[in-house]
Amino acid sequence: MSNRIQAIYELGQSIWCDSISRRMIDSGELQRLINLGVVGVTSNPTIFMKAVTTGSAYDELFNKLLDEGLDTPGVYEGLVIRDIADAADRLKPVYERTDGVDGFVSLEVNPNLAYDTAGTIAEARRLFGALNRDNVFIKVPATEEGIPAIAALIGEGVNVNVTLIFGIRRYEEVAKAYISGLNKLQADGGDVTRVASVASFFVSRVDTLVDKLLEVRGTAGDSVDHLRGGAAIANAKLAYTCFEAMFSEGGAFAPLEEAGARVQRPLWASTSTKNPAYPDTKYVDGLIGPNTVNTLPPETIEAALDHAATGITIDDEVQESRELCAELAALGISIDEVTDKLLVDGVELFTKSYDDLLADLERKAQSVRVAGR
Repeated sequence: MSNRIQAIYELGQSIWCDSISRRMIDSGELQRLINLGVVGVTSNPTIFMKAVTTGSAYDELFNKLLDEGLDTPGVYEGLVIRDIADAADRLKPVYERTDGVDGFVSLEVNPNLAYDTAGTIAEARRLFGALNRDNVFIKVPATEEGIPAIAALIGEGVNVNVTLIFGIRRYEEVAKAYISGLNKLQADGGDVTRVASVASFFVSRVDTLVDKLLEVRGTAGDSVDHLRGGAAIANAKLAYTCFEAMFSEGGAFAPLEEAGARVQRPLWASTSTKNPAYPDTKYVDGLIGPNTVNTLPPETIEAALDHAATGITIDDEVQESRELCAELAALGISIDEVTDKLLVDGVELFTKSYDDLLADLERKAQSVRVAGR
């Protein structure tokens, strides 16, 4: 008898875990999740900051890397690459069983390179080579500078998880960059059947910001209650219609699909519920559909196992989603402006987490040196 995650998988949506740590890997927790039907793992600088700075699971390797004379960024990389490599190895059977559709682990480039195309390409290429595993994604942010980096990396056969997508216009640019990269890979004699990509479309943060803006409109006397908590799923549903159009029969992707290339699946990210007034599986239940991924933090995985919906919902109320966005615009709330701001804020958040983690590691290294290790 299948559980709810497995039932969702049968509908065409893969559930991945939006968390990774040494404890998860060593304790068997990651394997437990795999056994339950979780078929991938993602990470980001904030996740690693929480993992590395909590407890003592990283101390032994930390000290070893210090003894090797590595600087702080080198120590950080040594810590996270081991986690990514070990998680990829645990998920390799999933990768093989699904013929390379699932079984992936993601590692993000240094977020300080988010607005540096050449730097992003060089770092992504280096990390992908260092990990040397087919079932690894390198995460590249969907900044304006990230778009050409995505095309270049796909063109070299590097698997890319495009992160921090909030807006539909930017999503379309991401999809076009993927197709452009595949065309280059094919023209250069590469194997388009093995390169993979997902487009990580962030969800709940849209509601967080739009709901704040609606609070202001509400105090001005407008009736806005019916709009609260609706923008995020509406935005994602409309993005999915763009995905269907971009990868439809007869479109630009069709010749590549005939050659065996895979679609770039939309991945719903930031799908834990931030507002306690909303159901804890809100951003699971409303976005179930074929050729998608939903990456959930551990607590949302447990909630999904208990009571998530198990039917296709991504195509429900699409026209209503358009109407909701139009109502917001009439109130002076532009989804495009909201999503543009969220992208900038997302880069800043990941950059701060990365820099804070490096600062913490440097303090820890100094204390070890003072102790005379």
